[in-house]
Amino acid sequence: MYSHLHTDFGGLTLASPVVVGACPMTMNEQTRIAMQNAGAGAIVLPSLFEEQVIQWSVKIGRSLTRKERGILNSAEMTRHQWSCPDAESYLALVNRVSSMLSIPVIASLNGFTAGGWMDFAGELQEAGAAAIELNVYHSRAREYISSSEIETTILDAVRDVNAAITIPLYVKLGRNFTSIPHLARQLLSGAQGLVLHGRAPTLDICLDTLKLASRWKLTASENDIDALDMLMQVHSFCPAMPLAASGGIGHADHLIKALLAGADIGMVTSVLYREGPDVIRSLLDGLTVFMDRHQMTTLRDLQTQRPLEFTNDEERSAYIAALTARLNPTDTDASVPVMHSDRWGHPTN
Repeated sequence: MYSHLHTDFGGLTLASPVVVGACPMTMNEQTRIAMQNAGAGAIVLPSLFEEQVIQWSVKIGRSLTRKERGILNSAEMTRHQWSCPDAESYLALVNRVSSMLSIPVIASLNGFTAGGWMDFAGELQEAGAAAIELNVYHSRAREYISSSEIETTILDAVRDVNAAITIPLYVKLGRNFTSIPHLARQLLSGAQGLVLHGRAPTLDICLDTLKLASRWKLTASENDIDALDMLMQVHSFCPAMPLAASGGIGHADHLIKALLAGADIGMVTSVLYREGPDVIRSLLDGLTVFMDRHQMTTLRDLQTQRPLEFTNDEERSAYIAALTARLNPTDTDASVPVMHSDRWGHPTN
């Protein structure tokens, strides 16, 4: 259907550059089939969490580290939120889905320590996973001596997973790193692709109870994707690392910009909840129209037209211009009051 949109992501051949990101929607059989029929290049299953794999490790008689025992003790607090009840059920899910679909099925592991639980990746490969996405969530700063220790833990985890499998391994990173481009270059020795960026619930404070709360919202379709700059930075600094754009792809323009910024594929989740699986077809149709208008016959043609990143001087100039620009009241939301100021930025009303 979209033969001109075939692409490769870290050794995995895909029928299109639109991949369904990890989400509970992919647990439903009819929804998965609809996503495939709409043109999805691959599907990422919901994450299996480190706590669940540690429980599985206990069942097979593997000894645990002190840190793993601590994680296991807190597993009861998160059990009710798991998409799959246990690791055995997840393996059965991977096996069933991979045998039913003709597109690649990517398993997802979510954790933050390097340890024996990483061996479970080999079990996922045997169950039929075409690739594994490792979502390397890391705990609070107090758990580490320095930022370099966090990166070392991630690199160790990637090394362990990569040693256990022969299928592609993709690493999903959050935004909280000193320099993702430099980390990407270090990850080349173990990862076959990066997913930028993994989202996390936002922290909130309830003013009635004075307690903390986590909020999870869908990405708004009208917002611009905010990963373009990082995609371009990583691609220019480490062009050998395949990239997936994740977060904020709500229509075809978003997908096109992500691909032009350096991404090989775009992962979608929020837009599927809003509009259903058929939106994948709309994204691919919009991409096709764009390519036809610019006389591009393959995605490789599009990649050769990627704009260069700013030079240092241009970047600094654009940065200062954006911070000092005077907003036109007609460009703002009518519901938001307009603040007038003098040339030094002091409010005048």
